[in-house]
Amino acid sequence: MTRRNGYALIAALCTLILAVSAGIFIGATTGDGGDQGTLTDGLPGRPGTAAPASTGVWVGAWSASPSGAEPGTGTYGTAGRSVRNVVHVGIGGTSARITLSNLYGQRSLTVTHASIALAAAHNDAAAAAGTLRPLTFAGAVSVVIPPGRQVVSDAVRIAVPRDSDVLVTTYSPAPSGPVTFHRTARQISYAALGDRTQDTGGAAYREQTPYWRYLTALDLLSKESVGTVVALGDSITDGVTSTEGANRRWTDFLGRRLSEAAGSAEVPRYSVVNQGISGNRVLAGGSALPLPSSGGASVADNPSALARFGRDVLGRANVKAVVIELGVNDILRDPGHADPDRITAGLRTLVREAHAHGLRVVGATLMPFQGYPAYRDDREEVRQAVNAQIRSGTVYDEVVDFDRALRDPYDPRRLRADYDSGDHLHPSDAGFRRMAEVFDLSSLKGAVPAQL
Repeated sequence: MTRRNGYALIAALCTLILAVSAGIFIGATTGDGGDQGTLTDGLPGRPGTAAPASTGVWVGAWSASPSGAEPGTGTYGTAGRSVRNVVHVGIGGTSARITLSNLYGQRSLTVTHASIALAAAHNDAAAAAGTLRPLTFAGAVSVVIPPGRQVVSDAVRIAVPRDSDVLVTTYSPAPSGPVTFHRTARQISYAALGDRTQDTGGAAYREQTPYWRYLTALDLLSKESVGTVVALGDSITDGVTSTEGANRRWTDFLGRRLSEAAGSAEVPRYSVVNQGISGNRVLAGGSALPLPSSGGASVADNPSALARFGRDVLGRANVKAVVIELGVNDILRDPGHADPDRITAGLRTLVREAHAHGLRVVGATLMPFQGYPAYRDDREEVRQAVNAQIRSGTVYDEVVDFDRALRDPYDPRRLRADYDSGDHLHPSDAGFRRMAEVFDLSSLKGAVPAQL
């Protein structure tokens, strides 16, 4: 077999993986809003986006990809405790709905009460006066989520201002097994003994956690945005080295830029949601975890971008564009010599899937990592080869050159010192800000190439 035919076979296999994945995660939903308050496989298919012009449209205000099962929760889960997740939204709205996931659960998760409220202050477990609302699921206050499934709540009226913290609280009375969580929240959330979902005060919430538990999305009915941008990435998108509780991931800075420039005809009125998972790769995922009573089906811990694209991108509300920041872990975690053509073939497969659903794709170059413990000269050569293909315009619709923006001009194999968090791979807060500053906001808007 020739080298060229080999790459064609890889691309074909990647396309097949995406097609199967999308079918699993999206096929169980109606795609027209009928999934609100109902159970769906994996994560949600696109919730309905249609709404009267006077009330706005449903868009993603916040999201976090489930990255695995929380260590130490395999037996009891969060039985007998209320979990109060703190999330930050960059846009405002008049109604809200949430998504709860039991993707990594081994038993059914019973949620008997849930609520939503505005936080009384930044990074606070207390609710602002008069804002706490009970949540329902298909009209009921309780819901049972089987292993490997998720649920979307009914919409509830709540005035959510732009740039605010929101509290989403759930109570589970019975042991449920492993907790589906997002490991790198960079945000403190809380837990309390007993059913404290209706507590407006924060005194009972004595347990702090660095994770987001169960909650994977918050959508708003908004007049401030007409669509959602999904950032699909690894730990750099996850913001693993950003200041905790400060919302300084590059996606946060990008969302603020979009809000501030929304009056310009060249800048689309989009919200930004973050679907970064630390350690994520284009081609390979983590270990597979079996689902009970599933006929042999399994779910991967930290699944590859190819496997999770349908779940984490197509499943978000009213998606218009995707920003892909991936590839460096495919290089760093390959025990041998990573093939740049395999990596870019995988990226092109993601782009084809996005185009098939009418989504525009902006892709990022891979930033330097000399000084990181896994650095090798041959891995630097692979990074340069991948970036050359990205810059050539043969991978993405548009390119944002994070490499050029953050590298040391005197040693381009390294991050510039003030943009380096100190580990020589992940940016500092200043580096994350710079990533958003060099982003051409108009690149998110435009027609998707015709499918030939």
